[in-house]
Amino acid sequence: MYKVNVMSPCSCFVKNGLWDAQDFNTKEEAKAEAESLLHKMKTTFCSKHEFSMTEQFGSYTIQTRPRR
Repeated sequence: MYKVNVMSPCSCFVKNGLWDAQDFNTKEEAKAEAESLLHKMKTTFCSKHEFSMTEQFGSYTIQTRPRR
């Protein structure tokens, strides 16, 4: 099982009703969802935060931090 997790979701994430953790059967599905979610967060959220993604053993974590 492969996972996509969002660490410290910002208020835009919560307002959009997105899930902060999802499970997938394949690494490819998890990667596609993580990339899609990261793109959405970077292009449609309020720009008060920066987002980055890391991969470990086929699971993906999107991290949120305040923009400097």
